[in-house]
Amino acid sequence: PCHLQDPASISHLVMCYLAGVAWFMGLAFEPFTLRTYMSENAMGSTMVEERFPAGERALATGREFAAHKKKVGGMPVDWLVKTMQSRGLEVFTQSFTRKLPFPDENKERYMVRGTNVYGILRAPRAPRTEALVLSAPCSEGNNNNQAVGLLLGLAQYFRSQIHWAKDIIFLVNEHDLIGMQAWLEGYHHTNTTGGDWSPLQGRGGSIQAALSLELSSDVITSLDLVLEGLNGQLPNLDLANLFYAFCQKIGVLCTIQGKLQRNDWDTTSGYSHAAQTMMLMVLKQASGRPWGDHGLFLRYHIEAASIRGINSFRQYKTDTTTIGRLLEGMYRKLNNLLERLHQSYFFYLMPSLSRFVSIGYYMPAFGLLAVILLLRALDLWVQLGASPPGTEDGVAGGVQVSYGPSSPGVLSILTPVVISHMTGVALYTLPILSQEMAVQHFPVSETEAVVLTAIAIYTAGLALPHNTHRLLQGEGTEEGWRVLKLVALLYLAVLLGCTALINFSLGFILALSLVPIAAFITPHTPKALSAAIMVLLSPGCTLLYCVFVFQELQETPVSLQDGWMLFLSVISQGILDHALYGSLVYPLLALLIYPCWLLLWNILFWK
Repeated sequence: PCHLQDPASISHLVMCYLAGVAWFMGLAFEPFTLRTYMSENAMGSTMVEERFPAGERALATGREFAAHKKKVGGMPVDWLVKTMQSRGLEVFTQSFTRKLPFPDENKERYMVRGTNVYGILRAPRAPRTEALVLSAPCSEGNNNNQAVGLLLGLAQYFRSQIHWAKDIIFLVNEHDLIGMQAWLEGYHHTNTTGGDWSPLQGRGGSIQAALSLELSSDVITSLDLVLEGLNGQLPNLDLANLFYAFCQKIGVLCTIQGKLQRNDWDTTSGYSHAAQTMMLMVLKQASGRPWGDHGLFLRYHIEAASIRGINSFRQYKTDTTTIGRLLEGMYRKLNNLLERLHQSYFFYLMPSLSRFVSIGYYMPAFGLLAVILLLRALDLWVQLGASPPGTEDGVAGGVQVSYGPSSPGVLSILTPVVISHMTGVALYTLPILSQEMAVQHFPVSETEAVVLTAIAIYTAGLALPHNTHRLLQGEGTEEGWRVLKLVALLYLAVLLGCTALINFSLGFILALSLVPIAAFITPHTPKALSAAIMVLLSPGCTLLYCVFVFQELQETPVSLQDGWMLFLSVISQGILDHALYGSLVYPLLALLIYPCWLLLWNILFWK
C-alpha cells in the first residue's frame, strides 16, 4: 500500500483535481470565452425587413382559442381546423394515445389521448423539398393561449408573402412532449418509443429547423431562449446567434436560463452571474431531459429551440407585434438556408447569449479529472508487475503483514463484477415490474411504489456481501483487490470519457464525485470514515445535491423536506423520460455507473 498512499503522489493527484475544477470555473470569466458570431453566410449576409403588423389581432385570436378550449375542456380541434383553413393552409390532424408505465403524478395521468393539428403553407418559389416548423403546445389551463394566437397570426401574414422557398408547418400539439413525440414519429415514419398514433395524411419537405413558442401572458418583459434537448443535445450555435442578433436589432430584452445579460464581467458579481448561468446550463444538460418541445427535434438532426416569454422584469415590456416581427425575421433568414445548419458549433456552453465556450475550451477541465484515473491505473499496473510470485509481505499500519498467495483467482475478481451488474439490472428493471405487487402490499400509489422500490434496491446494494470475492473462494488476496481496482479504474475512465463526449455536463458532474473515491479508496483506509465518504459521493447523493444546487441557482431555494420531495419527483421523472422519450440518463446510472461504484464499495471492504 505504500505506493498508493505516497504523499507526493497524492498531492499531485489533488492538484490535478483542483486544476480541473478551477479550469471549469474559469470558463465563466469573459476574457477566457469567445464572442458569438454568425457562421452561416446564407443567414448572415442578407438584409431582412420585418413588417408583421397584427399583434393585437393575434392576442384576440388567442383569447378566442382560450374560450373554445375552455368550452370543450381540451384541444378545440374543430375550431383550429376551420381557423387554419380560413388562413389558406392545408390542414391535417393526427390522433394519438400513449399509456404511461406508471401514472405521472405531476399531471395526474396514466393514459394520454390527444390530437395534434397542423397546417402547411406550401412554398410558392421552390420544389417543396424542405420545410420549417413553428409549433405552440396546447397546454392545460390558461397557459400558452397567446402563443397559439400569435402562431395563427403569423400563418395569416406569411400566407400573403411570396418569398418563401421552404414549406412552413404550423403545429399545435396537445399534451406537450407526448404530442410532439407522436407527431415527429409520424412525420419520419418511425416508432422508437411504442406510442400509438395515426399516420400523417399531409407532409412537407425535409425539416431544416424548428422553433417552439411558449407565451403565457399578454405582457411579456423578455424572451428566454431554451436550448437543452434530449440526452443533452444542443442545436447548432447559429440558431442561438440568430435569435440574439434579432433581439439586438429589434430591441427586445433577451435572456438565457432566465438571467439577463450583464456587461460588468470584471466585477465579482458579474463573474458570479455568468458562472451561475453556465452552471444552470450544465445541470439542465446533465439531466438528459428535453426542456421544451424543441428537445425532441434534435434526435432527428433538426436544429430547434424554444422561445419562452417571461414576465418578471417589470421595467421592460415587449408587445406581441414585436415578438411577431422577431419570429418573422428569424424565419426569413432560415428560409435563405441552402443546406442544413452545420458551420457553427454543436458542443458548447453559454455563460451569456453574447459569449460561448467551445468544446476545445471545456474538455481540458474533464481531461484533468480523467487523467487521475489513468495515473492511478498505471500505478497499480506497475505494482502488479513488480510483485514477486508466491507470497507478498508488506507494511500496513506500521505492522509487518504477510499477505499469502499473491495471484488472485479469476472468480475472486469476476464475482464482484457480475454481482454488481446484476444489482444494476435489478435497479433498472424491478421498479416498474414490481409496482403492482408493491401497491397491493403497501399503502402507496404506483408512482411512489416505483420510486421507493428504486431507492430500496439502490440501498440494498450497500448490504450486498461486502466481500463478494469470498462468495466462491475463501479469503481474498492483497493482489486481488489491486486487480479489481485496476479493472474498476479503467472501466470508470472509459464510462466517463464516453459520457462526456455525448453529454459533457453529465460526464463532468459524475467525474467530480466519483474520481476522488476511485483514486484513493483501498481496503487499508479507515472503514467507517471511508464508507461515509463513499455514500456521500455516490451517484444517488450526487443527484440529491444537484437538486438543491439547481434550486439555489434559480433563486428559488427549498427546505430539506421540499428538496427531498423534489428529489423523489426527479427520480420518477427520469424513469418516465426514459420510457416515453428514450432518455439515456437512467439506464446509464443504473446499468453502468452504479455497478462501477459498487465495485469500489467492494474494494473498501475487501479482506
